[in-house]
Amino acid sequence: MSDNPFPPRKGQVLVLCAPSGTGKSTLVKSLRSDFQEVGFSISCTTREPRPGEAHGREYYFLSVEEFMAKRDGGEFAEWAEVHGNFYGTPKRPVEKMLFKGMDILFDIDFQGAMQLMETMPDAIFVFLMPPSYAELKARLEGRNTDSAEVIGRRLRNAMSEMASAPQFQFWIVNDDLEKAYFELRSIYLAGKNRPCTNPGLLESILSTWE
Repeated sequence: MSDNPFPPRKGQVLVLCAPSGTGKSTLVKSLRSDFQEVGFSISCTTREPRPGEAHGREYYFLSVEEFMAKRDGGEFAEWAEVHGNFYGTPKRPVEKMLFKGMDILFDIDFQGAMQLMETMPDAIFVFLMPPSYAELKARLEGRNTDSAEVIGRRLRNAMSEMASAPQFQFWIVNDDLEKAYFELRSIYLAGKNRPCTNPGLLESILSTWE
């Protein structure tokens, strides 16, 4: 007898959005470290790499011309312009991971999430927010990677992004990193038990009734 007599579970899509400087990248790394079965959607971007980032690991760093060619060729599952740079998720790797039944984590901006809400309605959409404006400003300044002009633009954009939070299914306030990660982890694990990720499970169990 098989150790798992139930139908295979479908891969789920977890979409995490947040204003810049909220701690999203740290939470993404923690979730991927704890759950090896989580595939990560590596985005393409036209922005310059930050210290420690590598092409093909954090992002695929492209020229504007390269990005536009991929966009016009329909190669992105979603794309957006954010803070003066372009970002997009390659479609083919996502399709391959879902076909294999893998879970996929999207680390994208609000514009991209809105597109995925239309094309992937069964995905889980999580909005990560800072505890306050002052804390977000301090985090952005503490990076020591952006000019005052760039920080100002990120803070202005954060206001409009926060206004869009009601369109997401879950909110996480990152005032404590350990607590925020526990909440994200709980959402991810709970998603595995949704009816949409377990097709045939109920029928399989009901078939055992005499």
